Amino acid sequence: MVLGGSVAGLLAARVLGGTYREITVVDRDRFSANGRPRHAAPQGHHIHALLGRGQQILEELFPGFTEELISMGVPVEDFGTSLSWYFGGRMMKRVETGMLCVAAGRPLLEERIRARVQNLSNVKIRERTDILGLVASADRKQITGVRIQRRVDGVDGAGSEGAEEVLDADLVVDTTGRGSRLPRWLVEFGYPQVEEDQVKMDLSYTTCDFFGPLPVDPIGRDIALLPVATPDMPRGAIFARLPDRYAVSLTGILRDRPPTDHEGFLEYARSLPLREVFEAIRDAQPMGPPVTFRFPASIRRRYERLRHFPGGLLVMGDAACVFNPVYGQGMTVSAIGATVLRRHLGGGSPPDPRRYLRDLARTIDAPWDMAAGADLRFPGVQGRRTLKLRMGNSYIPRLQAAAARDAVLSRTFLRVAALVDPLQTLMRPRVIWRVLRDIARRGATEEPTAVSATTTLTLGKNGGATIEQSVDSGTCAM
Repeated sequence: MVLGGSVAGLLAARVLGGTYREITVVDRDRFSANGRPRHAAPQGHHIHALLGRGQQILEELFPGFTEELISMGVPVEDFGTSLSWYFGGRMMKRVETGMLCVAAGRPLLEERIRARVQNLSNVKIRERTDILGLVASADRKQITGVRIQRRVDGVDGAGSEGAEEVLDADLVVDTTGRGSRLPRWLVEFGYPQVEEDQVKMDLSYTTCDFFGPLPVDPIGRDIALLPVATPDMPRGAIFARLPDRYAVSLTGILRDRPPTDHEGFLEYARSLPLREVFEAIRDAQPMGPPVTFRFPASIRRRYERLRHFPGGLLVMGDAACVFNPVYGQGMTVSAIGATVLRRHLGGGSPPDPRRYLRDLARTIDAPWDMAAGADLRFPGVQGRRTLKLRMGNSYIPRLQAAAARDAVLSRTFLRVAALVDPLQTLMRPRVIWRVLRDIARRGATEEPTAVSATTTLTLGKNGGATIEQSVDSGTCAM
């Protein structure tokens, strides 16, 4: 049983299909192929990113998937030459990365994944079905099924409800997303409350779609312009070319709300450090009014820290960790989670939950550190600022500044940000040397952040490297 039919649930069903006789995906929504966001996924109105590692995994799970999207008019280009990345007002040097950016949009991408999964003979999708709770053995040590209730008529939650059913299952996978009730269900079964790490940034993002061609088009055959918010320039945006439209998502944190009226939307765009966004949409024709979405906090549920966990139960996707959507990590981390699940299948018995959860946590560490670290650079954002994160938040902006001139650093950073290369790549001696060389060339008058710090590079045995840092100001916060 897979609880939730979004991207994570569909990918879980795909890998489970190679081991289990029958897989049932249960979701409260009604699925359609109309290219519009689902009722239960309002974030589908906004720009979504499939990072390089996500594209690689989808192609592995569904051979020919990328070519299928290209045949439908989806822009697919290199991650480093089709996207213009701006950090602190500086554009990173364009460079071939060997990774593909897929600008399909969330509804289309999810629709095509679902179509591939529905072609599997042993997968059944039950739409418009509420998940009421889990069923456990008498000693609560094993999950044995799920309680569900079918919505009989009406649309998007309206109408009568059918009788409650219990579906037996050898394995239940929770992929119900950020609203997962699994922590509560575990407590009801007598398990401890799961610990949570939270980074509270109070993000708002507002998106408006525009008809093409644009009167002024700074994108051309590329895919997107991305002026990324930083403490010195706290307003950000994503301006993207999609198969049938152009889309602009404006972001603000800490109660800075991009407006939902057209004039206010334009004025907010005018305030961005990258003038090209405003110039492109000032006289463009909107396809409808702007829509907004609020995201109060990133949340990581630390299931791997529980000393006991019921058998026959796993968790994946946003149900385990929900990221600030600005960094586009969610779908790709779900895809990585599917590869972890696949490794734990086989052997004639369900996966060991605790071993699986530990392995899943290891794959979440790097994207969480990157996203949480970037948010915790803003002094008003609430979250735990470790020494490791403070050190990273002094180093990474310097690397990004150097990448505006250094193609090697640009390629290195983008491959890590796309979750293709490990985070430790950024700390290799030759990478640190290039960053320090750039700092020396620029001199002390062009610091990329307002941090007051002293950085010392120490090279150890076997080429290892560490950065020792003395931080003089708490405003450096990561």
